[in-house]
Amino acid sequence: MAVAIRFSRQGKKRSPFYRIVAADKRCARDGRFIELLGTYHPLTKVLKIDAERYDKWLKVGARPSGTLAAVIRRVNRAAARDIKPPVNPAGPGPGAAGAKKSA
Repeated sequence: MAVAIRFSRQGKKRSPFYRIVAADKRCARDGRFIELLGTYHPLTKVLKIDAERYDKWLKVGARPSGTLAAVIRRVNRAAARDIKPPVNPAGPGPGAAGAKKSA
């Protein structure tokens, strides 16, 4: 059985809400699924996913859909931007952007 990790659309018209599910590839988009892994609200850009279960499905061979993979990459990049780099106590180095250039 080929398993796909994909979105399953819920919600009402013009107010989408997606479940992230592990489902048999042959089943309909909003049909039967094996396991619920998380949710995604595209209007507020809120992604909630059980990372342990997601990784477990990837390890056993499930393939995420292209759209789901793109959303997860975008969220991971945003999370990485929120992490501040460590501050250098000595100040900026000689090649820092704020240093004056001699012309």
